[in-house]
Amino acid sequence: MPEIYQTLHADCARLGTRLFTISVLDTSAGLARRAFTSHPVEYPTAGTKPITRDGWYDHVIARGQAFIANTPSEFVRYFFDHALITSLGLGSCMNLPVVANDGQVAGTVNLLAEAGHFTDARQTAYQSLIAHHREVLLTEMRAR
Repeated sequence: MPEIYQTLHADCARLGTRLFTISVLDTSAGLARRAFTSHPVEYPTAGTKPITRDGWYDHVIARGQAFIANTPSEFVRYFFDHALITSLGLGSCMNLPVVANDGQVAGTVNLLAEAGHFTDARQTAYQSLIAHHREVLLTEMRAR
């Protein structure tokens, strides 16, 4: 397991993240491949999901912006697994794109916590973590 993924998971857990995954985009196959997970039973690293060109895609992948939803009603239309998410007691998410210098998104860091978790201060803290580890994350994502 890449050390950067473990380090970032620990840093995010200290900020209150309860479920943590990293997805790497495989645009040629039209898939997002899970590269790391804090919950291997519910979200195994062998997991993939099709890249769906919807509002989430436009926001995170096309524009390279974080997606933040602090209630299930804000993410239910984008996440087919919303019932599993809420069954785990999770009600908010933040998906942070890892953007290369050419503007292409290599993958996403996906954080879930209880409803209302992603306050402005926490959003800033999480985004700072991703920015701090960006180069190492990009290297690891491209190696997959």
